[in-house]
Amino acid sequence: MVMTYVSRRNLLRAGVAGGVAGVLLEAPAFSSAGTRPVLTHGIQSGDATSGSAIVWSRADRPGRLWVQVSRRPDFRGSRVVRGPVVTPETGFTGKLRLGNLPAGGRLHYRVRAESLERPGLFSAPLTGTFSTAPVRREDIRFVWTGDVVGQGWGIDPAYGGLKIFESMRRRRPDFLLHSGDTVYADGPLPETVTLPDGRVWRNVVTEEKLKVAETLDEYRGQYAYNLLDKAYKTFAAEVPQINQWDDHEVTNNWYPGEILDDARYTEKRVDVLAARARQAYHEWIPTPFAEGPVYRKISYGPLLDIFVLDMRTLKDVNDGNTYADPKRGLLGAKQRDWLIRGLRESRATWKVIANDLPLGLVVPDGAAAQEGVAQGDPGAPRGRELEFAQVLRDAHRHGVTGIVFLTADVHYTAAHHYDPARAAVQDFTPFWEFVSGPAHAGAFGPNALDGTFGPRAVFVNAPPAANTSPASGFQHFGEVEIDGRTGAFTVNLRDRDGKVLWSTTLEAMRS
Repeated sequence: MVMTYVSRRNLLRAGVAGGVAGVLLEAPAFSSAGTRPVLTHGIQSGDATSGSAIVWSRADRPGRLWVQVSRRPDFRGSRVVRGPVVTPETGFTGKLRLGNLPAGGRLHYRVRAESLERPGLFSAPLTGTFSTAPVRREDIRFVWTGDVVGQGWGIDPAYGGLKIFESMRRRRPDFLLHSGDTVYADGPLPETVTLPDGRVWRNVVTEEKLKVAETLDEYRGQYAYNLLDKAYKTFAAEVPQINQWDDHEVTNNWYPGEILDDARYTEKRVDVLAARARQAYHEWIPTPFAEGPVYRKISYGPLLDIFVLDMRTLKDVNDGNTYADPKRGLLGAKQRDWLIRGLRESRATWKVIANDLPLGLVVPDGAAAQEGVAQGDPGAPRGRELEFAQVLRDAHRHGVTGIVFLTADVHYTAAHHYDPARAAVQDFTPFWEFVSGPAHAGAFGPNALDGTFGPRAVFVNAPPAANTSPASGFQHFGEVEIDGRTGAFTVNLRDRDGKVLWSTTLEAMRS
């Protein structure tokens, strides 16, 4: 059998020497040998800025990833970029940052793996797309949701699998803001679940999903499971992600220093579990690289800045949440100061705060403890509310406008308007918080609202019973459309099929 392939030597002679240095090449030929590497779980992109993006894939063996990127779907005039070597130390996953990309355009990319044992022997390519952020005023459309494969509801092809990802893909968003609970590492899957009407839900099950995750490989298996779904994998190849880190990536409602009282776990130290989970998260999600904080700002031209919070890594203990200590909280002093300064300095028309825990919804953790920001006391800020009172007060005093909170977490969808005229504290500018989810998990709610910041539930779509299955609906995603000419910010709250349940348009104001 005659094999044709491009050798690594020829690629290097052409100038593809690593980093983001690249050359214009036609697509290389690929070996037809049956022993060539295989990309096992598709491709993903993430954190796309005006000039860069993260690209991810996984091979079935040690190898080097290569990425081609082009403005054209036929890859004429493409740039070839050498990626990392993938090894067992990373579960054969790898990612690289593509740089020097054109702003505000849809780019085509494809990934292949090169054998280390037989240089020049390549996998079949996998092809995808992503959009970079604009630098001028342009229309923007993005979607957000959270909570994937939770409460025992896994992939059942008879009910459409992770169907919501196909509905989101059809909206052709510029990116997905994933508001956390990207996996449910603490949620084993039963093989079958009998629904209230007698129908049977049949989960696709893997070994890693049969128990709570404790080892690194078990945490890795949570992400591998989601990528078994065709709709999820297709979406991931075509839409860049901005991901948040929340609780179920480790275990329910966790906080640093916690010792679990849960018979399912042999390892009770949450800090040990969180370290393993964090490694798997960064291996399998197209995030920026693991060094540095998880919170970050992504600018999307003059109309949008996104402040992606980390409300988990520095979270204080879940108690009654009524303390007066300003040094405690969810964010930590450094992140809180970063957010305050970032909002004050932002010149974007809209400042989206991506909060993986809702601001005004009461989320209990057992009988006496609180998981979230609020605690149900409608009076002056106490506990974790103190942090956000400081953030909102500083923004108000410095004339910051256009703040919108986007979240998931509570497994239903809602629109909440906050107004000092209804609040126990008046030193803030009115704002909205929009809630949307779950993407594919048990549906719950609605939760009680805490009156401290004067919220009003303008719209709520919640199930009639706790842990309503995806087969019954009540799966949601939100969509934001920003008009490039007027700056108007339109929010559509959609169901699993993409139907609009509620919509509103916020007019742009000058900061």
